[in-house]
Amino acid sequence: MSNLAHAAIPVTFVLYASYRFGWDTKAVGLSLAVVGASSALVQGFLVGPMVRRYGERRVMLTGLLAGALGYTIYAFAPSGAWFLAGIPIVALWGLAGPAGQGLMTRRVGADEQGALQGANGSVQGVATMIGPLMFAATFAWAIGTGAHWNLPGAAYLLAGMMLTGAALLAARATRERGPP
Repeated sequence: MSNLAHAAIPVTFVLYASYRFGWDTKAVGLSLAVVGASSALVQGFLVGPMVRRYGERRVMLTGLLAGALGYTIYAFAPSGAWFLAGIPIVALWGLAGPAGQGLMTRRVGADEQGALQGANGSVQGVATMIGPLMFAATFAWAIGTGAHWNLPGAAYLLAGMMLTGAALLAARATRERGPP
């Protein structure tokens, strides 16, 4: 679900920012630069120290929930400034991938690492095929003439719900189990 939710950004960012806030190409480009810089800071400087301090499970769950919160801010942002405030929060979602990868890697044997990486790659590939259609259709439906309410951020709200679901599933799958 996390891989699928990621598609909401590249598919709807430009459409949403232009439609909702009237941003031109310069404003969209600058905001995407902030997205990239924020993500690079999280990946480069926060993942390692946070995993060492809090552990992979907590960091993964924090990342997923931060992504959900950030997407919710995107969905309901009343202004471009509010939307921009959501960018560093969504960037914290970048904590989830490396922490989750570490957890998965330790749960399989050395002889199964290739299969794990192949399965992860397959999931990403399927999400890359489904996500663009799903989020573009959600955006179009939300602003279309037949929409019962005007919610241009519906695609981000859907992605945020997916990340919340991913966090719940991940919490269950990684909880400590007692002896059999």
